[in-house]
Amino acid sequence: MDQVGVVGGGTMGAGIAEVCARAGVDVVLVEANPAGVDRCRSRLESSMQRAVRAGRLPSEQADAALARITVLADLEGASDADLVIEAIPEVESLKLDLFRRLDALVKPDAILASNTSSIPLVKIASSTDRPERVVGVHFFNPVPVLPLVEIVGSLLTSDETLSAVTDFTEERLGKTTIRSRDRAGFIVNALLVPYLLSAIRMLESGFATAEDIDAGMVQGCAHPLGPLALADLIGLDTTAAIADSMYHEFKEPLYAPPPLLLRMVEAGLLGRKTGRGFFPHAN
Repeated sequence: MDQVGVVGGGTMGAGIAEVCARAGVDVVLVEANPAGVDRCRSRLESSMQRAVRAGRLPSEQADAALARITVLADLEGASDADLVIEAIPEVESLKLDLFRRLDALVKPDAILASNTSSIPLVKIASSTDRPERVVGVHFFNPVPVLPLVEIVGSLLTSDETLSAVTDFTEERLGKTTIRSRDRAGFIVNALLVPYLLSAIRMLESGFATAEDIDAGMVQGCAHPLGPLALADLIGLDTTAAIADSMYHEFKEPLYAPPPLLLRMVEAGLLGRKTGRGFFPHAN
């Protein structure tokens, strides 16, 4: 896989592009909004500069990695990629439309991957004429820092595709992989999301303040972030989408998004990316 395409220039897409480029892979990063291309480049530069300042990345390697990334507003730019990773918002209709377009655009032997955290992969795969070459590759935020990637195969994904993507993720990107079946939430979110929703319900009921809820888990359980700060980092819209997908599949009340979460999403209070969620954030 000498060239990787990444579709979606937000936090996750930029992070995926960065780790690929830092591993020596040429990357075409497609940002659908032409006005967002410059912001995407700035996001990449800022992330690598932070890594340089922290001593995690030599400055010459950061420069070389940035040179390997081409940021475009045209999906055609990903047509020659050996692997295309989708990292657009968790909206099923948007993802299905994108995979139909990618299927018609890329090489017949190219692998199409989704960074979805909740949508059943078989739905995405079935929207293409190459379901055996569609796979889930779920990274975690911040991508350059967190080592884990969930590899998810649908009932239609071939063993060859799973092996190729696992080898690329482990050997080229240096990530740790775990293998999940194609169920909403996969492994990590199936465990994490009920915990986040419980914290939101606790806040909603007036049982405790946001500060005390998070302090309890950070100071009492040695978690690096409290659940409400973590939900802000993930994005409250993404948290609600994952919860809704899991509730739709399993019909378990613990997966149902609390009203407070839904109202905050409707108000545009999405967490760090908007500057305000359960806590204020400086953008």
